[in-house]
Order: sequence, then structure tokens, then C-alpha cells
Amino acid sequence: MQIVHTATVRHPKTNPSWCARIFDAKAARTGGIVRRVVRDVEREIGRPAFVSEVSRRGFHLVECGGQFIVICNAGKMIVHT
Repeated sequence: MQIVHTATVRHPKTNPSWCARIFDAKAARTGGIVRRVVRDVEREIGRPAFVSEVSRRGFHLVECGGQFIVICNAGKMIVHT
């Protein structure tokens, strides 16, 4: 388990370009998939800000194995097991 001290966590508003770069990627613009390591998201902008941004765009967010997987498409999502 990794301990993240609050002094090392950036406030969401101090690094908006990091989040903007994710959603400016070709995959995001064309309805594809982008993924990021959870600890990187938490360090750069924080989980709540990231979840909020994904939701604001109408995308889907999955977390698995320490990764955030963003499906950059607002269509109906069906999970097959």
C-alpha cells in the first residue's frame, strides 16, 4: 500500500492541463479508450476531480488493476461477463 502525503498531492486547479491533455488525445476525441494509472490521477488532479470530468463529458469510467479505463463514448454501455 502506498501512502500519499497531502503535501505531495496537487490541487485539481493547479494542473488543469494534465486533464486537458488526456481528453485532447486522438483516442478520446474519436470515441476510443484512454487509460491512466490510478496513483498518477490521484497525484495530478485527484480522484474526485477526474471522476467529475469523465462524468461531465458523459463518458464511462472503469477501475481495474490499478488502472482507470475511460471509454470516451456517451453511448449505452453493456458489460458482458
